[in-house]
Amino acid sequence: MAAHRKPRQRSAGGNTVRTAATIALAGAATATAFDGTGYAEPNLTPAQVKAKVDKLYQEAEVATEKYNGAKEKADGAEERLRALRDEAARKTDKLNSARDALGSMAAAQYRDGGMDPSLQLALSGDPDRYLEGAEFVERAGTRQAASVASVRGQLREIEQLRGAAHVELASLRSRQAELKRHKKTITGKLDAARRLLAQLPTEERTGEVERASRSTGSGARDGLTAAGAVQAPNSRAAAAVSYASSKLGSPYVWGATGPDAFDCSGLMQAAYRSAGISLPRTTYAQIDTGRRVARSELLPGDLVFFYSAISHVGIYIGNGQMIHAPNPSAPVRVAPIDEMPFAGATRVV
Repeated sequence: MAAHRKPRQRSAGGNTVRTAATIALAGAATATAFDGTGYAEPNLTPAQVKAKVDKLYQEAEVATEKYNGAKEKADGAEERLRALRDEAARKTDKLNSARDALGSMAAAQYRDGGMDPSLQLALSGDPDRYLEGAEFVERAGTRQAASVASVRGQLREIEQLRGAAHVELASLRSRQAELKRHKKTITGKLDAARRLLAQLPTEERTGEVERASRSTGSGARDGLTAAGAVQAPNSRAAAAVSYASSKLGSPYVWGATGPDAFDCSGLMQAAYRSAGISLPRTTYAQIDTGRRVARSELLPGDLVFFYSAISHVGIYIGNGQMIHAPNPSAPVRVAPIDEMPFAGATRVV
């Protein structure tokens, strides 16, 4: 009987399911890596880790500048919305007062019975006095017509304000959604960078901290003194450099503009604000401030920009050095402008 038993066949469907599951898992892992939220690569050398971290920081900075631009626009939309609502409220109060006045006129006419003026004249015992009263009533009627027209005009204005407020509210919500997307990108990149840095041997991480310390401590300040041999073109540029140097060692925090923490463009904005000059919020707007200068013509106070997306900025201090807010792993510090791909420079004043 056993000879008639058929051998067990392997399920083609089962193999297909297992293969599909394997591909799906591999795809999910790849997608996670590309998204910047997972880097399970245990055999990377310290140099490879640093290169990947630098790339993640640069990508996060691109997203940070987009976040800063979206936040600037969201703040503007919120301010305009608030102004429109305030104006609508003031006009509504004025409209209510005008309506109350019209109501008083209507009540007075009702009490007087609304009698035809010619009949009132015929029945009047004092025609002269009546004629004086009729002239007054005519003038009052003209004022009433003007008041009605004014109320109608105010209603139209309020409706226009409400329409404009609706548009600003839609713009604000769109900007808020954009902020949320950029924030998610930034935090994902920074989390991935932190996980990668955790793979570095302790001595490598310690070395990075020591290098950052040297570029923010007394050695850096001595370097600033040496750089001071190259004079800033004017007192405002000098003031901006002085402010930036006073913030050496301050932490990098994306989206921050001081006074205790900064991102790269936030530091530049704060430095020139201290000199009485208002800069735009983002790197790609700051590069259009003032006038462009060649790398060979740089003077202290000039803004120097990096990467093709214009996603990083520092303030030049002379002798090929700048002060900048690098990334979350390093505080505000002095660095050579050669350490990143140079994209251009501008002289603000």
